[in-house]
Amino acid sequence: MDLALSPQDQAFRDEVRQFVAERLPADIAARVLGLQPLAKDDYVRWQDILAVRGWLAGAWPTQFGGCGWTPLQCHIFDEQTAAHGAPRLIPFGLSMVAPVLMRFGSPWQQDHYLSAIRENRQWWCQGYSEPGAGSDLAALTTRAVRDGDAYVVTGQKTWTTYAQYADMMFCLVRTSEGARRQEGISFLLIDMHSPGVSVRPIRLLDGESEVNEVWFDQVRVPLANRVGEEGKGWTYAKYLLGHERTNIAQIGASKRDLQGLKSRLAGADRDPSGSASLMASRIADLEIDLLALEMTVLRVLAGRASAPGAEASILKIRGTEIQQAIAELGMDLLGEAALFADYSGTLPATARYLNMRKTSIYGGSNEIQRNLVAQHLLGL
Repeated sequence: MDLALSPQDQAFRDEVRQFVAERLPADIAARVLGLQPLAKDDYVRWQDILAVRGWLAGAWPTQFGGCGWTPLQCHIFDEQTAAHGAPRLIPFGLSMVAPVLMRFGSPWQQDHYLSAIRENRQWWCQGYSEPGAGSDLAALTTRAVRDGDAYVVTGQKTWTTYAQYADMMFCLVRTSEGARRQEGISFLLIDMHSPGVSVRPIRLLDGESEVNEVWFDQVRVPLANRVGEEGKGWTYAKYLLGHERTNIAQIGASKRDLQGLKSRLAGADRDPSGSASLMASRIADLEIDLLALEMTVLRVLAGRASAPGAEASILKIRGTEIQQAIAELGMDLLGEAALFADYSGTLPATARYLNMRKTSIYGGSNEIQRNLVAQHLLGL
């Protein structure tokens, strides 16, 4: 794999850099770089700007309205936008359900939903986890019963990120019982404004409520909103999870956050205890780990001919470990100052540390990912 930027890639990097510098709203960048919570409007404003430029779905194939960016161009875009303080792109529509629809969706689904996602007209959420089915997703019990030209859905989903904002949910439901638990699961697209859908926020350790419980009480979902074949949802879910786990690596955001720690350390008062040297050593170790992860991500992307497999689990494990290590280092670097609220009444470093505890769990816990790597790559 040649990692040197071609003249075309250098020109693309410069174009992205200039665009972000000129068009990213300063108030949004300040909140991102200051580790402040973002509102829905922050994400929507930035994604609207990208949609107008045609870059919101830049990684999509051209036949679906994207730019057909190469894996390296996607990496350049993520790195440059993150470095300037742009919010991450909300992945549920763009990089999770969209690839499933491109591969398995009906022509109507592709035409109806992909255009809305590409133009930032729909906010999606993911309906996978349940109170008794998290990493053991095959244990899900939310049921969909066929009734004429619709399914009637009853059950509960939990830890549903941004469900309070969502227009649509891609959801795994049980449509029949099979010999294996993975059988009889179907993949539905559910309108979150349908009668019978209710959402209740879950307050997290950092004080935010970005995740929710969602109930379905006799919710009718048209048959046209089933993706692919009935009972084949597990296949589509695995395809989606491969894309989700690759995206969780978040190289650009980690590089930005680590650079912030380096700047903070450089401006800190030095003391004779040697703590600054210890912090510098920890930062250097993280830089090495992050560089290794970046090279691995680029290798995976360069060789991707289909959905990422067990290698996506490796990216998810290392990416989340590094994210948590950066958050922990940020706490240690501030010391007791991390416990005091700033002018806005928030606790950026503390909240960041607490919030990042979730990363090794969502998308399939890291313990489960290690099992997948052992099974599929090592043959254990």
